[in-house]
Amino acid sequence: MSDNEKKSAAKKKPSLTSQRRNARSYALQALYSWSLAGQPLHELEAQFRIDNDMRDTDVRLFSELLQNVAATKTELDGLFTDFLDRQIEELDPVELNVLRIGAYELSKRMEVPYRVAINESVELAKTFGATDSHRYVNGVLDKLAQRVRMAEIRAKREGKA
Repeated sequence: MSDNEKKSAAKKKPSLTSQRRNARSYALQALYSWSLAGQPLHELEAQFRIDNDMRDTDVRLFSELLQNVAATKTELDGLFTDFLDRQIEELDPVELNVLRIGAYELSKRMEVPYRVAINESVELAKTFGATDSHRYVNGVLDKLAQRVRMAEIRAKREGKA
């Protein structure tokens, strides 16, 4: 690869998938901070935008996840509580916020395929959670997907999606 090709490759904008993954990562970190400190969301969002280089991030998705997951946390918790093996208060804050992001994407962002929503949450749990939390997150969100995305899952199985 020539020097010009290397420079051109280095300057390429990251893929939309990468930008969205970054947004989910920052949203999880912000939600974690919010759940522990209770700082107002608008201050927390501004702080994250200042403290982090978000050029390679889907900032609109970051903001949407932060604001809407926090605003609908009780509703989101209700979506997956039936699938927990413990009380919601006993969940690790990272696990809980990963589940909330996953539940939000499964229930509110229908343009995101259910497998992507689950996989992205599993990746967050692998990165930020305890050793086997990704398995737990996967199991809970898979059951939730069966409930809220049944038509999409059925179509996928029948080869229509």
